[in-house]
Amino acid sequence: MKVGMDGVLLGAWAKGGRRILDIGTGTGLIALMMAQRYVEAEVVGIDIDEGAVVQANENVIASPFKERIHILKEAVQQHKGIYDAIVSNPPYFCDALKAPDQQRNMARHTDTLSYAELMQKAHELLTDQGEFSVVVPFDYRQQMEDEATFVGFFPHRVLGVRTVPGKPAKRYLLSFVKHPIEKNFQVITIDDMDYKALTQDFYL
Repeated sequence: MKVGMDGVLLGAWAKGGRRILDIGTGTGLIALMMAQRYVEAEVVGIDIDEGAVVQANENVIASPFKERIHILKEAVQQHKGIYDAIVSNPPYFCDALKAPDQQRNMARHTDTLSYAELMQKAHELLTDQGEFSVVVPFDYRQQMEDEATFVGFFPHRVLGVRTVPGKPAKRYLLSFVKHPIEKNFQVITIDDMDYKALTQDFYL
């Protein structure tokens, strides 16, 4: 999967720290954005697709952040470490019709990484005070939040993203922490002032 709005939004919105993990890094977009925003951070991006890992490494090497970003071909289920922040633009289609392109299917469908597995590993890899951030389509929000609750996460920040003013949000950015905390909810519309303020550092 190439650069898309979901990745740009998540990379601009997610909380970071000294050690950041990007699960399913793809082209490395979010890893690069987190390195740009958090100038002292060490960022690790993992992906199971070899082509994605090759492309992400090429993008990292061409960036000013190459000393601080490490791209690995590895499934999160086998990954070890401890992180102050974890981000993921995860596969989200469950039991949906698949495209002929196997690489695209891997990036978009949950066959290789279920929401339950994602939440379990994020909880395991995150520091006690860390934050885990994801982006999901509106109709998968409840499922993601249910799996988060099951492993012991608490919702912290929610950002709804709508395409037209006054319409329901089409995407949700969600963050989770390990301790109860006041929930912060916000809605923005694509191309409004809040959206532009959030993403302005990443568009030419």
